[in-house]
Amino acid sequence: MLTYKPLTNNAVKKIPLKNENNIRAAVHSTLTHCNDDVYLTCMIYVSTVVFFYFSSNMDDCEKFEISEDSVNKGTEQIRPECFELLRVLGKGGYGKVFQVRKMSGATSGKIFAMKVLKKAMIVRNAKDTAHTKAERNILEEVKHPFIVDLIYAFQTGGKLYLILEYLSGGELFMQLEREGIFMEDTACFYLAEISMALGHLHLKGIIYRDLKPENIMLSNNGHVKLTDFGLCKESIHDGTVTHTFCGTIEYMAPEILMRSGHNRAVDWWSLGALMYDMLTGAPPFTGENRKKTIDKILKCKLNLPPYLTQEARDLLKKLLKRNASLRLGAGPGDSSEIQSHPFFRHINWDDLLAHKVEPPFKPFLQSADDVSQFDSKFTSQTPVDSPDDSTLSESANQVFLGFTYVAPSVLENIKEKFPFEPKVSSPRRFLGSPRTPWLNPVSFWYSVLLGFILTQMAISSEVSAPLPIRKPSGNTTTGGPFKKQAYPYPISKRPKHLQMNL
Repeated sequence: MLTYKPLTNNAVKKIPLKNENNIRAAVHSTLTHCNDDVYLTCMIYVSTVVFFYFSSNMDDCEKFEISEDSVNKGTEQIRPECFELLRVLGKGGYGKVFQVRKMSGATSGKIFAMKVLKKAMIVRNAKDTAHTKAERNILEEVKHPFIVDLIYAFQTGGKLYLILEYLSGGELFMQLEREGIFMEDTACFYLAEISMALGHLHLKGIIYRDLKPENIMLSNNGHVKLTDFGLCKESIHDGTVTHTFCGTIEYMAPEILMRSGHNRAVDWWSLGALMYDMLTGAPPFTGENRKKTIDKILKCKLNLPPYLTQEARDLLKKLLKRNASLRLGAGPGDSSEIQSHPFFRHINWDDLLAHKVEPPFKPFLQSADDVSQFDSKFTSQTPVDSPDDSTLSESANQVFLGFTYVAPSVLENIKEKFPFEPKVSSPRRFLGSPRTPWLNPVSFWYSVLLGFILTQMAISSEVSAPLPIRKPSGNTTTGGPFKKQAYPYPISKRPKHLQMNL
């Protein structure tokens, strides 16, 4: 006979599930003793019992016990204490980025980057709130080999959490600081991958607007990943413009500075500024202060070093055109206009997208949690997620409704853990007669219920708890060795505020 065990009682009650009344009794008793956290999960098991009862003979049914252990198997409620803090990777105005290890569930043991944002800081400004929500939405919508993956999103009373894939290669910024400048073939590789990422965003109606070395990460095998989508603008298609003043001045297009309205062409100006930075050691227009930098971007002539090849010079001139309508990539072809330029003539775009092209640099990493490619001024700090003691009003919390997210790949892993494939002795009993096919209504509602619950089971409860901390150990100040290029530039020409003390 089938048995069930109420979650608050050690006694196992046995009810023979031989008829509909006994099934109802089992359902009622089980759900009465369930707490809120496992209610939905219990529904899976209860629906399974009903499914077996109607779909096959009870004699052929698999027998199992509904208990606390079996109910909790495969469930995953994401909250801060699910992650062990390992290192600090960075800090910003609204929070921190940690390296963390998942401690349980479908992705147990895996290393991630955890971005923690304080709600109280964000809700003070409507633009910051909009940017935060846009970043969360874009990370869910956009999946691309050269864009960082969002794994989980959840919240507590006072904080927002984004769990992202950990990119152990660090920032492209760090490499640029170490090397001074890149050789053209090295720059070509990175610019090609970045152009594919930007082109994909543009196809989705998204403008990136914050392209700079600090926002370009490298995976453990050296490929590019765009991160930080807080300044993105959604729903910008052909003929649509926006007027928000945002970005980093040195990489900002003239039309943003003049507030004359801008579209996706601003990303191609930024790509040109980044290319210039890679090949010369500094952005194309820099000044002693913010005002002088803006003046140079709007008025000064573009100076190109004589050692650049003709293809590089031509591409820079076409990307750094002040008239946005004449800029390469501003036409209907978008990224294809850039990718067809002779500077990229040696790139096989299909192979590049499939990660079949060998990166120019591959970081030397000793383990999955290696942080040698990150700034030691952060990684040497003890990782502490401050207590979540802030309380927001109900209206303020309404702003972040729907923030929770679980990547489809994680849901697939959870689904694989559920061992309730029915044992069917005859296909006719499960699917009906082959001559008169029909859909078993219990089977239909069972599948609907299962799909709903698998989506809901990873939703976090709005609570906060102390996080486990692992203190830093070993030498955190030395970076892993990189393959050196043939033309190193030992002294950085980048403005001081764009330099990093290594």
